[in-house]
Amino acid sequence: MLLKEYRICMPLTVEEYRIGQLYMISKHSHEQSDRGEGVEVVQNEPYEDPAHGQGQFTEKRVYLNSKLPTWARAVVPKIFYVTEKAWNYYPYTITEYTCSFLPKFSIHIETKYEDNKGCNDNIFDTELKEQEREVCFIDIAYDEIPERYYKESEDLRYFKSDKTSRGILQEGWRDTEDPVMCSYKLVTVKFEVWGLQTRVEQFVHKVVRDVLLLGHRQAFAWVDEWIDMTMDEVREFERTIQEATNQKIGIFPPSISISETPLSSCSLTGPASAPTTPMCTDAPESLSVTKDRPRKKSAPETLTLTDPAPSGDPQGSTLSPLTVSNNLESSTPPSSNSDNAEMDEQ
Repeated sequence: MLLKEYRICMPLTVEEYRIGQLYMISKHSHEQSDRGEGVEVVQNEPYEDPAHGQGQFTEKRVYLNSKLPTWARAVVPKIFYVTEKAWNYYPYTITEYTCSFLPKFSIHIETKYEDNKGCNDNIFDTELKEQEREVCFIDIAYDEIPERYYKESEDLRYFKSDKTSRGILQEGWRDTEDPVMCSYKLVTVKFEVWGLQTRVEQFVHKVVRDVLLLGHRQAFAWVDEWIDMTMDEVREFERTIQEATNQKIGIFPPSISISETPLSSCSLTGPASAPTTPMCTDAPESLSVTKDRPRKKSAPETLTLTDPAPSGDPQGSTLSPLTVSNNLESSTPPSSNSDNAEMDEQ
């Protein structure tokens, strides 16, 4: 398990970012989706928690096989997806990610928002607060962003908001801009597979950091698009974009209505630690063999053996087993034009 705390400051108030976050997530998911890959919204509805009060529960499926690095694509089937479950009790949220293919993999993100410059060292009052963790500050204007995500219109070193007059963000802007808020994110990554754990957990944290940087940059770069919205207006925008995104990736619509099957209370309660995905033993329909398909015969219906040698014959027949090697590490992974491809989050 690898635990890190990310702190991302924004030239906004916590109340303003409540609208900006919803707008950014919807628009970003739509931009990053394409036919067959992207973010499918399975469920998005109000939910009330006894401890945290009124909130919103969202479940999404993120299809992103082509975004994986080469070494991961060699062992991960193309039909896999990541399930995202989020409980939004703003200004406190819980987000969990599990994988349809890897039962030992999970990401748990606990988020709190405060109107400060990232100076609260005791914001997470949980059982994990005593564990050793690295604190990482993310600068939305000056931290390096992957080249494929860069857009000149979203470069906050040159962006100035017409409606709020905030920006351009100069070096050390956290100490000069007003207002300033901070997103505190406690991220736990688990991949309990011997031999791959360290490599995968470090890779996932790099992906999480890149996604957090991109998302928060976009939230401020798009501020003039959402700053005048009310909560009802942004929720309507969210519903419209979700329908368009589902159609964009080829969902017309889901064959099962999730809303008609309420989730159990345990599945809607954000646990304190990352869960383990149960293993499903049923193969998907796309892998099922057609019932009327004739079975392939790899051997004759009957097998005739020669008469055994006399008991006194020292050259009696012996059947030697055939050893089949299925060592994944010795197989050659499929070639790819990009050896450094990475995953997209949201």
